[in-house]
Amino acid sequence: MRKFLVVLDDSKECLNAMRFAAMRAEHTGAEVEILGVIPPDEFNHWIGVGNIMREEAKERIHAHFQVFAKWMVDKHDIDPRLVIREGNVVEQILKRINENDEIGVLVLGAASGRRGPGPIITELMRQSANLPVPLTIVPGEMSKERLEQIT
Repeated sequence: MRKFLVVLDDSKECLNAMRFAAMRAEHTGAEVEILGVIPPDEFNHWIGVGNIMREEAKERIHAHFQVFAKWMVDKHDIDPRLVIREGNVVEQILKRINENDEIGVLVLGAASGRRGPGPIITELMRQSANLPVPLTIVPGEMSKERLEQIT
C-alpha cells in the first residue's frame, strides 16, 4: 500500500497539502500518514517545565490532527495515521520516510509571498537529488476547486 506523508504544522499552506494528500489517496486507493514534529528548542527549560511544554505540544498536535482526520474520514473515506516526533523537522521527515517503505510521496504546502515557499521546502530542495521519494509541492494559494480538478 502506498502512503502519502504530510507534515502537520500551523501554517496556512498545510491545509492545501492535507487536501491534496486526501484527494489523491482517495482516487488512488492509498493511505495518508501525518507527521507532527515538535522542535527541540521548545524545551530548553528546567526539566519539569520542559516536560509540561512537551505534553502541551503533543496535545496541540493531537487536537489539530483530529480536525484533519475527521474531515478526511467524512469527506474522502481516508483514515489517516498520526506520527509525532521531536527534533529537527527535515531530519524527522527523512527519518520517517526511511523507516517506512510504504511512504511513496511526500506532500508539502508552499507558502506564498516574498519569504519563499517555507523553510522545510527550502531545505528539502537543497537535498532533492537525494530524496528517497518524490516531493509534491502544493501551492498554498491554490483553490479547493482547482485541487479537486487536478487530483
